[in-house]
Amino acid sequence: MSTETVTIQKLGAQGDGIANGTDGPVYVPFTLPGETVAIARIKSQGTVMSITTPSPDRQEPHCRHFGPDGVNGTCGGCTLQHAGDALYRGFKRQLVIDALKSKGLTPEVGELVVAHPGERRRVTFAARKTEKEMLIGFNQAESHHLVNIEECPISSASLIARLPAIKAIGAALAVNAEAFRITVLETATGLDIAADGLKTLSDQQRRKATETVLSMRGIARVSVNGEILIEPVKPMLDFGGVNVSPPAGSFTQATKPAEEAMAELVLAHVGKAKRVADLFAGTGTFSLRLARIGRVHAVESEDKPLAALDHAARNTQGIKPVSVERRDLFRRPLMTSELKVYDAVVFDPPRAGAEFQCKELARSTVKKIAAVSCNPLTLARDLAILVEGGYRITSVTPIDQFLWTSHVEVVATLEK
Repeated sequence: MSTETVTIQKLGAQGDGIANGTDGPVYVPFTLPGETVAIARIKSQGTVMSITTPSPDRQEPHCRHFGPDGVNGTCGGCTLQHAGDALYRGFKRQLVIDALKSKGLTPEVGELVVAHPGERRRVTFAARKTEKEMLIGFNQAESHHLVNIEECPISSASLIARLPAIKAIGAALAVNAEAFRITVLETATGLDIAADGLKTLSDQQRRKATETVLSMRGIARVSVNGEILIEPVKPMLDFGGVNVSPPAGSFTQATKPAEEAMAELVLAHVGKAKRVADLFAGTGTFSLRLARIGRVHAVESEDKPLAALDHAARNTQGIKPVSVERRDLFRRPLMTSELKVYDAVVFDPPRAGAEFQCKELARSTVKKIAAVSCNPLTLARDLAILVEGGYRITSVTPIDQFLWTSHVEVVATLEK
């Protein structure tokens, strides 16, 4: 380990400050461009010892767990609480611009749709039971050290108010001192709690956990490793006026405002399309809203989310028909011949993107495409394929859903 003083030149894609070292870039978390900092350095990684010249964009962190001075925060949940709003928002928008530019694309990129504290309805906590207490929080960056949290300004206040109940359920489920994960989703009917990474529960533990849940109010469901342990009431989500009960542990957009912003952009672009394909449809975030416009064909690889979508569509009046298809779009994308019946296509794939599906879309006659992504790099690759196939990018909108992190969502719209 060596000690040296460096000047931060820019923020990297993960939100770390980057300084030019004599032997290449040095990555220094919790720093901002223009700052002069003394660091302890191991290879290309620097740890801040002190800040000689702070940036005017530096701000007080919002949370005690981030670190008292916004440097070397203990909780690994956030990485950018020390960055002022203008710098932070510009950084996220620039991530999208740079990703597109790397593939030779230079469309106009809109301003970031901002996230606010208290909006997160879905949070994944690290959890571990010790001899003294039940710990719930986040792992420190680059470490397995669990920081037990008492507050979390990004999360819904009502969710954080239930931390004692979540800890009690975690304690009832924990088999030993090994770490596991607890994902908490706030739904209209109560908290949906999904524990993963636990060993198989004994009958005694099942009874204890069930009794713990029944002694509480406001818990809709508890599942362990994807299996429902107890469901006092079905957890319900509202997708544009359609009620859906998501399967245990299934993917859900982390904040309602981000979901609504994405849906608004998608619906506005699709317009009055009579037939729409929604690919990587999940539990119907877009499908069930699109069904107010036209007929929808929802394609998803996992059967449980698809069944939830299908059930919601069949039990909702006032929407157009929704057909469903279980299909692995990575291995078996919708072919050009199958796409010719659709006026519009929406796709929202996992981080790996939709490369093979976009190659088929590029050869299709579909008039409008809405691409939703949580990874600007794979989105840029997919958009380049579509542009080469004759599509024109009409808008690109970055959306902040994971506040004070380097993650950014994007909605891009295209026309043939």
